[in-house]
Amino acid sequence: MFDQTLTQMGFWMTWLLIPIVFEIIPAFFYFIKLIFSSRHQAELVQPAKFPIISIIVPVYNSEQTLFKCIQSISQSTYPNSLIQIIIANNQSRDDSFKVFNQAQQAFSTLRMQWMNTSQGKARALNSAIYNSNGKYIINLDSDGFLEPRALMQMVLKFENNAGIDAMTGVILTEKEAIQKNKRLLGRLLQDNEYFEYAQAFLSGRSIESAANRLFTMSGAFSAFRKDVLLRTFLYNTQTVGEDADMTFQVRDRLKGRVALCPDAFFYVDPINGWDELYVQRQRWQRGEIEVSHSFMKNRLRLDHFFSNFMVRRLMIDHTFMFPRMIWMFGIFVLAYFGYSSVILSLSVLFMYLLYVFNSLLNFINVHLFFKKFLKERKFYDARWWVMFTLPAYNLICSFIRLVGIINSMQSSSRWQTKSLASERKDLKTLFQHDFQDMKNRKDK
Repeated sequence: MFDQTLTQMGFWMTWLLIPIVFEIIPAFFYFIKLIFSSRHQAELVQPAKFPIISIIVPVYNSEQTLFKCIQSISQSTYPNSLIQIIIANNQSRDDSFKVFNQAQQAFSTLRMQWMNTSQGKARALNSAIYNSNGKYIINLDSDGFLEPRALMQMVLKFENNAGIDAMTGVILTEKEAIQKNKRLLGRLLQDNEYFEYAQAFLSGRSIESAANRLFTMSGAFSAFRKDVLLRTFLYNTQTVGEDADMTFQVRDRLKGRVALCPDAFFYVDPINGWDELYVQRQRWQRGEIEVSHSFMKNRLRLDHFFSNFMVRRLMIDHTFMFPRMIWMFGIFVLAYFGYSSVILSLSVLFMYLLYVFNSLLNFINVHLFFKKFLKERKFYDARWWVMFTLPAYNLICSFIRLVGIINSMQSSSRWQTKSLASERKDLKTLFQHDFQDMKNRKDK
């Protein structure tokens, strides 16, 4: 019995090597690195003269959110007289223009202009770029709002670091909206999403930024030196991952540096439910695949695993996704073949605790990053228990990404992604059809 136990444990420990080697050990190394770097942050020096900045806000049916977005720009600590705002309307069918007029009257110190563009966010951004006159161009989604110091922090980081060509801000979900949610399961989903965003940006992307390995700038809040942006091919209109495509253009094609501004926050609405999460993550997955294929198709080789960070990133994000799924489903298969339920349960528990430990390391890092934002830190710290639900949330997101990979191979449409309810209905119809077919064959 002892020998059999050791054999079974050895088998499962082999599977556990993947998360230990490629996730847990790097997470611990990065934890130490971020702890050290957080204590040695250089103070940003104000320039003798602040530059003009251009803020581009693509609008598509943004009647409900546009006013709050513009209001957050007006209330920022950056001088309103040095801000140019371009509202790029890409074929809205609601009263977004009426809201724009209201904002013009309410925030008269802001220089704002409305321009109509072709449909699509990438086309709207490209049209507005040529009408901008700022030293720096900042893109904001119309369905979110800025933390008051965000624009100032962005500009100061540019002015103090001549080698930075483009930046992404930190995207967080709105605290007040999460607190107002009365549905227990809905709020649980939103709490996990908040943790995911905070840890992804302030822990994960901080490490990527330090080594100029940022995979993508957030399309919701990103900034560029105008002269650098004009040397790109502008935003790619043929992919759902136009923000990742732009990141690759700046870093790989122009050999520039793309960084994170950890003190610049932009708040977006939390996810409404599983259907929205299902569609959103599949679109992100499709965009990542399209951009990786476009820029990396001649360099995606296994022997470049250690020399090319993008190969490692894609291997961990995609290739290792399959053994994770096999590991999960294999538990039920091996239980059927008589493997010890105790050993199987212990292996699942050990795997779960590993990911909780990973969440704990990230939790501490984010806590340190929030030291200048006391309200944010208080909200974040009060949800420490999310560390214990986050592994399950991340596993669900991994399943969705796997479905996204499969759907990207099956579907030719870049823009239409079926909702979870729609795919459940299709699956039910397929099962009914196959069952009826088997029944008909049996009757014959």
